This record gives sequence, structure tokens and C-alpha cells, in this order.
Amino acid sequence: SAMKMVAASRLKRAQEAAEAARPYAERMERMISSILENTGVTEGSSKLLAGTGAEDTHLIVVVTSDRGLCGGFNSFIIRKTEERHKELLAQGVEVDLITVGKKGTQYFKRRTDQYNITASFEVGQSITVKESQAIADSVYANFTGETVDKVEVIYTKFKSLIASDPIVQTLLPMSKEGEVCDIDGNCLDPLDDELFKLTSTEGEFDVTREKVSSDAPEFDDLVIFEQDPENILDALLPLYMNSQILRALQESLASELAARMNAMNSASDNASELKKNLPL
Repeated sequence: SAMKMVAASRLKRAQEAAEAARPYAERMERMISSILENTGVTEGSSKLLAGTGAEDTHLIVVVTSDRGLCGGFNSFIIRKTEERHKELLAQGVEVDLITVGKKGTQYFKRRTDQYNITASFEVGQSITVKESQAIADSVYANFTGETVDKVEVIYTKFKSLIASDPIVQTLLPMSKEGEVCDIDGNCLDPLDDELFKLTSTEGEFDVTREKVSSDAPEFDDLVIFEQDPENILDALLPLYMNSQILRALQESLASELAARMNAMNSASDNASELKKNLPL
């Protein structure tokens, strides 16, 4: 169908954007990891690494879509958020929410007696640094102001056209190794992802898959920093946090478009089947 083809073309662009951003994020991760090997994390380190020393309040960034017609994409994220919210409350932890996407904002704003929303954002169908920076600024202000002690982001990680997993990722305080990890300490490997190419087979729409390969060069351990490593780290960490939020938004958008493409494909198949069984 036409809607399926539109979703497929947008998904391809979303994947290309995510792929193009990977080398930057990986290079940044290696640089931070290299600096931390020399400096370590001390009491005087940035709060983004050392944390606030408390576990009283958590901030959850919930990433949904602005539009519907994408199957169970939004309901899976909302359900995951509700489960995590309930789990934290049972531990005696207060929870604040930042909602990204109209669907999540509408859902949780109808339940303000249960959820405390501190900010809401819309990102649309074209993810840029501008959108991620606005979210990062809000997160940074909450964390450095010590109104929250930990930040998590719940989004849908894109794996393939038929495999997308809602995950809860710890955003702040950051991993001491600069890696991207979930709340259970499992670090996410981008090499588990797949890229796809739109092709045609015998005049029909088709998709081929290929494994992701990392093109980011290794960080040279012989690099000598002119400034104090602590100062460099303080400047890099906000940029790194922004890159992680941007990556989450891109992964979520790719997952949304894949879900919409599959939903439109199922709708077309159901309509064709109905047409066969119910002739006019």
C-alpha cells in the first residue's frame, strides 16, 4: 500500500541517520573511557559521573511517538513505564516523568493524580540535535540541581524490521566506562543491530538485511591532552549525554516507522483477504 511504502522510505532515512551518528558516539565513548582510565572517578568528579550520593528521586524520560497507526509501539512503552514506575514506588523512591512524543504526553497527563510530569516535548518525524539538546538541557538542569538522583530513559531499541525491544537505560549517573547500559547492568552492543535495504523481487517490494559494522577508528592512547583531563571530561560529558539522548530518539523513530510499516502491511493483507471472502 502507499502508506506502507511511505513508512518504508522514512524508515530507511531514519536508519541512515542513526548509522551516521554511530561513529561520533562510539568515538566519544572511547575518549571518555580513555580519560577515566587515567583520572578515575573521585568525589570531585562531575556529578554526571559521581552521582548525587542519594537514591531518593528518579527521573524517567519516556519516548513515544507523535502519531498513531503503528501497532502496539506506544502501548508497549507506556506499559513498560507503568511497570518501572510501580517498581520504584514500591522501593520508596519518588518518580518524576519527562514525556517525549504526543502519545505518551496525552496518556500520562490524563493521569496526573498518579504521575508527576515535569516537562513534555514533541520531536516530529525528523530527529536532529536541536530536539535532543532541548531534552538534554532539561535533564541536565534537574540532575545538577539535585532535584533528582538518577535518570533513566525508556525507549524502543531498533534491532530489525520485526524485532524492537522496549528497554530501560540508565542515563545518569553515567557508566564509569562510558558504556551504554540498561538498569540491570547489561551494556548495549550496536553490533547486534541490523540495517536493511529496500529492493524489489519480481516487481514486488522486498527487504534485504545486513549486520551493522563499526567504522569508528580506535582511540589513540598516546594522545597528550594540553588541558587538565578533569576539565576536558567536564566539557565532554554533556556532549556525550546529548549524543545518547539523540541516539535513543533515532532508535525510537526507526522502531516506530518499522511498526507502522508492518501495521500497514497487515492492514493491506487483511483487506485483500476480506475482499476475497466478501465479494460485492
